[in-house]
Amino acid sequence: MPAMSRSAETTVRIEYAAEAVFAYLDDHRHLGAHMSASSWMMLGSKMDYEFDAGEARSVGSKFGFHGKILGIAMSAEQVVAIRMPPRLKVWETIGVPNLWVIGRYRMGFEIVPETRSCQLRVFIDYDLPEKAPARWLGLIFANAYARWCTGRMAKDAAAHFGENGAIAFPSARASRNSVEQ
Repeated sequence: MPAMSRSAETTVRIEYAAEAVFAYLDDHRHLGAHMSASSWMMLGSKMDYEFDAGEARSVGSKFGFHGKILGIAMSAEQVVAIRMPPRLKVWETIGVPNLWVIGRYRMGFEIVPETRSCQLRVFIDYDLPEKAPARWLGLIFANAYARWCTGRMAKDAAAHFGENGAIAFPSARASRNSVEQ
């Protein structure tokens, strides 16, 4: 997949072993929990996930989500591109996703072990949707949505391990925002 024009990431420290954090996040139901529940960012709607037999736990495994927001269908099909336990997992869209504010994307997480903890970085590289009106919405909302998405994934993971000793130091940032065409 060619380079993308935008990105966002969130990093947290979790006082738990990298292997345990990877095992938890390797279940995409945990990563996608923020989209599977109704929220203000999802305009009160939620998405349903579907998985192939690999359940997004092996390279080449396909999965996706679909649902409606304000009655309009949305969906994205994805494939696991890289999986290197307990350090890195990356997945990307297949084809053109049917989304409002972002177009094709590559997303993942990286875990860096430390003494008695690890750093978790959740990232997304993405393009704006190709056609109006989604492209117009992307110009306005894509950066905020990307930061929210990576932030929720990282903070939700930290909160999961928080009951067992996690400390989160979130620092969300967006970068590589290109000049719009």
